[in-house]
Formats: sequence, C-alpha cells, structure tokens
Amino acid sequence: MRGNPKLYEILENLNIKYGYMEHPEAPTIEIARQYWENDKAVHCKNIFFRNHKGNKHYLVIIEHQQRLDITDLEKRLKQGKLTFASEKRLDKYLGVKPGSVTPYGLINDTEKHVVVFIDENLANVERISFHPCVNTASISTSWSDFIKFLNHCGNTYHLLKLYD
Repeated sequence: MRGNPKLYEILENLNIKYGYMEHPEAPTIEIARQYWENDKAVHCKNIFFRNHKGNKHYLVIIEHQQRLDITDLEKRLKQGKLTFASEKRLDKYLGVKPGSVTPYGLINDTEKHVVVFIDENLANVERISFHPCVNTASISTSWSDFIKFLNHCGNTYHLLKLYD
C-alpha cells in the first residue's frame, strides 16, 4: 500500500477500518476529483498555515468544494495573520510534500506542535477521506474513527464553524 507504513500500523493498532484506493498522482482537488467519482466518502481540502511570526502552525480541514477566504478564516480562527506554510515547514511538521497535505501527517508531529481546525459540518458525515501522506492514494474512515485517530495523535484540534 502506498503512503507511510507507520500510518497503516497505527490504524490497525487502533482497530480503525478503512477503505483504500490507489490512483495516479493527485496534487490538487481538481485532479483528484476525477478519481473520487465512485467513492461515497466526503473528501477534504487540507491547508497548512503558519502565523505571522512563524512560531505556530495550523492545519485547516474543510470539505473539498468549499472556497477558502483567508481573511474570513483569520477572523474565525482568531490566530492573527495567516500565510501558507513553506515546503520545508510541511516536511518538518507533517512529513509530507505539497499536494499531499493530510491530517494523517500528524503522526510525524512528535512535539504535537500543529493545531488542527476542522469545519464543524464535517462532523455530520458518515465517511471522510484523506491522502495517506502521499497523493497517489486515498483512504477513508468513519468520522468516529477519524476522531479516534486524532485523539491518538494528541494534537489539539477544534471543530469550528468555518463557513456560513
């Protein structure tokens, strides 16, 4: 299976049942959409930000069809000015490359530095899907199993209303 072997080991140890789908490289939502056609899970955009000082990092998870207004997001998160984190920061904190951003990368955040903000509307979905640390596969789990995974990682996470 493609992705980080450590991730699959964690999912197995947590008794998380997951669906697995390999596909060609899908670094953007537009490209990935064509491979999700028959998949019933809700797919997400995962955006990695840093604050103005560069000493705090945030992973924002929204439904893939939502448009992101960074100014509005800054107001909702109340974390100050946000900018996209660099490739170097993506690697340091999540162990992934651009186009492969995923909450499953939290397994590489040993210091629990990254704070996760999840659109509260996602809490109502039956299944949710993310890349397994590479953009050539997708895995889906139940919402409750995703939360079990987040709790295992130990990073702070918040469910927030990110859209009106």
